[in-house]
Amino acid sequence: MKKMFACLAVLAWLFTSVSAKDKYEYSITINPEDVTIVRDKWGVPHIYGKTDADAAYGLAWANAEDDFYTMQELVITGKGLAGKLLGKEGAKRDFFSHTIGYRDRIDQDFHLLSDEYVRYLEGYCQGANAYAEAHKKEIRVKGIFPINPKDVTGGFMFALSALIGTPDAIGSIVDGTFDKDQPSSLPYGSNAFAFNSNKTDDGSSMLCINPHQPVTGPFSWYEAHINSEEGLNIHGAMFPGSSSVFLGNNENLGWAHTFNHLDLVDVFELEMHPKKKRMYKYNGEWKQLEKRPVWLKVKLAKGIILPVKKMTYWSVYGATLKSPNGNYYAVKLPGNERVRVGEQWYRMDKASNYDEFYEALRMESISMFNIIYSDKDDNVLYLNNCVMPKRHEGVDYSRVVKSNSDKTLWSEFHDVEDLVQTYNPDCGWVFNTNNNPAHATAKSEWQNLEDWPAYYGWDDKGENNRAERFLEMMKEPESDKISYERMKEIKFDYEFPACGAYQNSIENLFHVNPNEHPEMSALITAINEWDKRGNKENKGAGAYLITFQKLFSMMGFADGEFKKAVCIPDTSYLTALRWAQNEIDTHYGGEIPALGEVQRHVRGDVNIPLSGFPDALAANYNEEWKDGRYKPWVADSYVHFAQWKDGKLVRMETLHPFGASTRPDSPHYTDQMQLYADQKTKPMTLDKAKIMSEAKSVYHPH
Repeated sequence: MKKMFACLAVLAWLFTSVSAKDKYEYSITINPEDVTIVRDKWGVPHIYGKTDADAAYGLAWANAEDDFYTMQELVITGKGLAGKLLGKEGAKRDFFSHTIGYRDRIDQDFHLLSDEYVRYLEGYCQGANAYAEAHKKEIRVKGIFPINPKDVTGGFMFALSALIGTPDAIGSIVDGTFDKDQPSSLPYGSNAFAFNSNKTDDGSSMLCINPHQPVTGPFSWYEAHINSEEGLNIHGAMFPGSSSVFLGNNENLGWAHTFNHLDLVDVFELEMHPKKKRMYKYNGEWKQLEKRPVWLKVKLAKGIILPVKKMTYWSVYGATLKSPNGNYYAVKLPGNERVRVGEQWYRMDKASNYDEFYEALRMESISMFNIIYSDKDDNVLYLNNCVMPKRHEGVDYSRVVKSNSDKTLWSEFHDVEDLVQTYNPDCGWVFNTNNNPAHATAKSEWQNLEDWPAYYGWDDKGENNRAERFLEMMKEPESDKISYERMKEIKFDYEFPACGAYQNSIENLFHVNPNEHPEMSALITAINEWDKRGNKENKGAGAYLITFQKLFSMMGFADGEFKKAVCIPDTSYLTALRWAQNEIDTHYGGEIPALGEVQRHVRGDVNIPLSGFPDALAANYNEEWKDGRYKPWVADSYVHFAQWKDGKLVRMETLHPFGASTRPDSPHYTDQMQLYADQKTKPMTLDKAKIMSEAKSVYHPH
C-alpha cells in the first residue's frame, strides 16, 4: 500500500458512490439535439451547447466515445466496486474510499454547491448515463451506472484525498509500520511558465502548459474544447472521465498545474481508556469511537466474489483506524472536508479576467497543485496552491501527534492570500518545475520560504535539473526577450544543466577510467564524452540511459533525487556499467546504441525513436519494454501553448503523445505520435466559424 497504491487510489477522479438514501431527482433534462460535437482533423472534440449543462452532456458523451474503457475504471473504483474487478488490490482502494468518510460530508454540504454548477453536473451525468445505456456491452462491471452529481462531487474529494498522500498514512497504520518520516511516494513532474510584455519580444503575454503524467491510463490527459451560450469557452485537458477542464485557456486567460509537495495529512494518536473499549479522551471527557464497518467485495476468480468485513472508526479528529499494536490513529486532511473541488475548476474555466480567476481561487477547495497563470491583460502569477490547515504553533505535525484535546487539533484553513505566490514580477516571467516555490522567477526577485510557517512542510526546497536548466536558458542571449518560438524551444529542450546539486554529485560516473576496464571501454568512453543532451541520435545519451536505469533501480531512487545531491558509491557505478555492457552485448550486438534505439515511442503498430530524458525539460521517465528497450510511462503527457496580444488570443497550439482516442480501430489512436517524436504541435482555435469550416464531422450525441 505504498507507491503503487498512492497512484492507483486516485482512479476515482470522477465518480464515487455516495450511498444516497433516495434516488437522485434531476432538476433539468438535456435534449441531445441542443448539443453539437464537432471533430477536427485530429479527432479533438469541440463541444457546443446552448447551456453549460448541454456542453457538459456533450463532454461526457465525447469522452466515452474516445475512452469509455478508462472512464469505467474510474466509475468502478469510485463506487467501491474495484474489488469485484481487480481482487485484493482493488479491495484496497475500496477500503481507502470507505475509510476517509467523505460521503457523509457530501450529504452534509452538497447544498453549498451553486445551482448553476449542480445543473452542469446533471448535464454531465446524463451524458455519461446515456452513453452507457446505448452501449451496454461495453460496461465492464454490473451496477456502475447510472451516476449522479453526488457521485461526481465525491470523486473529486476522493481524488484529492489520495493525491495529497493519505493512502500512505492509512496503509502504514493498517500495516503497523507507521512512520511519517518515510520517503514520500507522491509523484513528481510537470513544467509551466508564463511571460508578460516585460519579457516578450512583441509585447504579448504567453503561457506554456506541460504536465508530466502517465501517458496512458486514468492519469493520462484527454483534450477537449467546451463552449456554451452561457459564457463557457475553454480548451484544454482533463483526466479521462472528468467533468471540467483542469488546465488550458479560454479567450481571456489560461493556467497550468504542476505537482507540489506539502504536508497536508496529519496523524493523531488517540489517548484510549485503559479499561473501556473504544473510549478515547478529548478535552477531559471520554468519548466513544463510532464504528464504521465495511464489507469489501473481493474477486477470487471469474464469477466468484468473496465478501470481507473490515472495521474502521470515526472520532472528532476524523477517520480513525486501529493498528496491529492496539493503538488508535486518526487521519485528518483537508481533502475530505471540501465539497466544492469540481466547482472551483468550473469557475476557473469560466473566469474572464484576473479578478474573477482569483475569486475562484478563494473557494480554496483544490487541495494541491501549483498554478501558473497568464492572461490577455498582461498579468502573470505563480501560486503554490493548497488548502493549508492553520496548525498550532509548537506542535510538530511532521510526526505522529499524541493528542487528547483541541490544543493540537486544527479546524481552520489559511486564506489563499497567505500562500506563497509571485504576481507580476519586474522581470516579467514566472515558472515552476516542481522546484522551490519561493524561487518562481528571476533570482533577483526570489522569496524566502522561512517567511512562511514551517508546518507547510515543503518537499520542494531544491532546484531539480529542469529548474537549473530553465534558469540557465533564461540567461542565454536568445532569452533577453522571449519570442513565441523561443518559448517552445525552452519547453522542448533536452539538455541537462551545466551544474546543479544532482549533476555535481554524480560527477564520478563521468570520470571512470576506460583503460582500467577494457571490457567496457567503449561504454565508459561514450558516457565520459556525452554532451549531456538527450537527442535521439545521441549515443552518449543511449549509453547513459541504460546505465542510469540500472543505477536508480539499484539505489532505490525516484525522481525526487533530482532535487538534491545523491551519494552513490563508486562500486555501484561499476556494477551498473557492467550490467549496461551486458545489455548492450545482448540486445545491440555490442555496439553503443543511440538514444532513439533504446527509447521508443510505442502504440499499436507504431514504434519510433524518441528524444527526451528523465528530468529534462523534454521529460521521459521510462519503464522496461522489451529486447533491452524502454518506453516512457511518464513524460510530456500534454503540451499546450497560448499567446495573447493587444487584448486578444492570437495563438494556441497543443500536443498529445498518441491521439484523441484510445480505441485501436480509431484513426486517432496514433496520429499524433510522429508529431510528438518530432517535437511539433498542432494549431488549435476557439473560433467557432473556423472550427466548423474545417470540421471532419458534426453530429448530435445519440
